[in-house]
Amino acid sequence: MTERDATKREAWITGIGIVSSLGEGLEAHWDALQNKSMNVDTTSFAPYVVHPIAKLNYDLQIPKKGDQRQMETWQRIGTYAAGLALDSAGVKGNQDILARMDMVVAASGGDRDLAVDSTIMNADARGNSPPGYFNERLMSDLRPTLFLAQLSNLLAGNVAIVHGVTGSSRTFMGAENAGADAAKIALARIEAGQSEIALIGSAHNCERKDLLMLFEFGDYNLKSGYLPVWARGEHGGFALGSAGVFLVVESKEHAQARGAKPHARLSKVVTDRAHRKRKSITPTLDALWTQIGASSGAHTAILTGASGANSVTTEERAFLEKHRGMAIRATGTAFGHTVEAQFPLGIALAALSISHRKLFPANDPTGLEVEMATSPEQIVVVGAGHWSGEGMALVEAVN
Repeated sequence: MTERDATKREAWITGIGIVSSLGEGLEAHWDALQNKSMNVDTTSFAPYVVHPIAKLNYDLQIPKKGDQRQMETWQRIGTYAAGLALDSAGVKGNQDILARMDMVVAASGGDRDLAVDSTIMNADARGNSPPGYFNERLMSDLRPTLFLAQLSNLLAGNVAIVHGVTGSSRTFMGAENAGADAAKIALARIEAGQSEIALIGSAHNCERKDLLMLFEFGDYNLKSGYLPVWARGEHGGFALGSAGVFLVVESKEHAQARGAKPHARLSKVVTDRAHRKRKSITPTLDALWTQIGASSGAHTAILTGASGANSVTTEERAFLEKHRGMAIRATGTAFGHTVEAQFPLGIALAALSISHRKLFPANDPTGLEVEMATSPEQIVVVGAGHWSGEGMALVEAVN
């Protein structure tokens, strides 16, 4: 175990909420990972591959139909996962705790209104867009909560409305690194005594033609049929995944005072932003590994959110090759690439594995991933954004 700074308070992960292509809840996900289950759609958005969200009964966590109607899919997914996390932590409906619970969310711009987009583009293509037409349509056709896409802070707003989480609220944007920053800031506030309990998380809806189009402009999408992350080779890419992931993280003292049991401890989060046009990210990941302070023993594992997009995944693999004696898992194989939610997903799966005292099986035909014979005491979560940003988190057992 790592040596802790005595001036910093411990942060315990006491609640986990996950919904994804594999289902909802902790046991459903654990069983799916044990069985190497997969939910992949190769036809609806062909030639692109996606991991669609499992069927959810949103009434269970968002009881008011009016609340559901005013949310787009990504918000419903996230608000649902947040409710599961609050249930998991045993604070659902506890107004005293919820009123002072801080919230840190990683979000994109949200879903677009494709009908409005299509109307504007078709009118322009047909020569029916006089001066001012674009602004007129935006002002008339879009709801106030849209600015071509939904406002990024609406997820936090809806979690506050539906679940009553009304402490401070922060929303980070910036693709994968937003998830790492959300965890980093929440942990720093708890360690410094500025926060007692926080809800951290993100949501992603991959079943969007506009999103697939945007990633196709960068040649990021997987188009050659589904393969596990490490088997995609030179012509790889990512298969986008839908998911909502939220964590309840609180100080050890706060958790003990209310009798809460931890899944694991969130010990450290470090981030960086390499100059990718100038150099490989491999040295940056090497430096983050030194900062995170994990051991290289038999009880340490690595969970990576590697997307499969080249060349960043190739460079990340060069870093991982230096740690081949450790058990490595790529979450993108089973869940797809969930962008902002990928880093919180890694933390959630690390905490789940530690609480089960075993790592889920490898699902990799290339041999990079090996089985873990011992119970994990430390799991390092690695995140390398598809175009920018790197981060690591250290999740440890609470003895």
